[in-house]
Amino acid sequence: MKHSILEIFDTETGERREILRTDEHIKAPFFRSDSELCYNAGGLIYRIRLDSGETCVIPTGNCTHSNNDHLFSPDGRYLAISDEVPGIGSKIWLLDLEGDAEPRLLTPDNICYLHGYSPDGSTLLYTSKRNGTCDIYSLSLDTAEETRLTFGEGHNDGAEYSPCGKHVYFNSTRGGLMDCYRMDADGKNPVRLTCNERNNWFPHISPDGTAVVYLSYPADVQPDKHPPDENVELRQMNPDGTGDRCLLKLYGGQGTINVNSWMPSGRYFAFVRYE
Repeated sequence: MKHSILEIFDTETGERREILRTDEHIKAPFFRSDSELCYNAGGLIYRIRLDSGETCVIPTGNCTHSNNDHLFSPDGRYLAISDEVPGIGSKIWLLDLEGDAEPRLLTPDNICYLHGYSPDGSTLLYTSKRNGTCDIYSLSLDTAEETRLTFGEGHNDGAEYSPCGKHVYFNSTRGGLMDCYRMDADGKNPVRLTCNERNNWFPHISPDGTAVVYLSYPADVQPDKHPPDENVELRQMNPDGTGDRCLLKLYGGQGTINVNSWMPSGRYFAFVRYE
């Protein structure tokens, strides 16, 4: 039997704190506030209080097949999720946590996987595979206008905004292996950040913009895949790619840190490992 262990990591001291240990397969932790951590399990979104360990389900209406891609709006009112429509694939939905309406479908025409929410709450970032290529798109929540940001240079994924909103961090195989990159918010001026002969996924920038934590696979893993049940590393670097170092080694992969899992006040981030 495989156990899931949800932990938080102190980037200043290197200390770890176990939040939850369960036989249930839990994935993709993300914070709503400094006191409330959320995760995905069995297609539903759960929240757990850090002080008491109390857990409960966040109601998501007819969206009961959530995958590992979900984020709160900066003000915590909205929850954007990727939910698998049976027989079709992943679509992005928006829930108003202060209302009682059903989730609103945002991407009816294409298969999409959510990864980023702009700091001003107006725009989402996601990956979509179209015509055989995985690229990054943005969507205005005000106008429903979609903008393509990458154009088929390898598999492009895992995009999220910097805290200032001027840059987008993402991962791409455009250089051969999967590596972390940064580009302007309009998709221009991409810069490669990692070059360690590993496959590097999901660069998550801290709330104060001073550090990036990412998931790293060995070079023998297929570059455009992020499988579960692998010996992986969680690594940290500066926003410009300098200072790259391994924080810890663990058994994980898919589900460990799919979306930004930094605590809003910074210093700590959450992750899931398995044993």
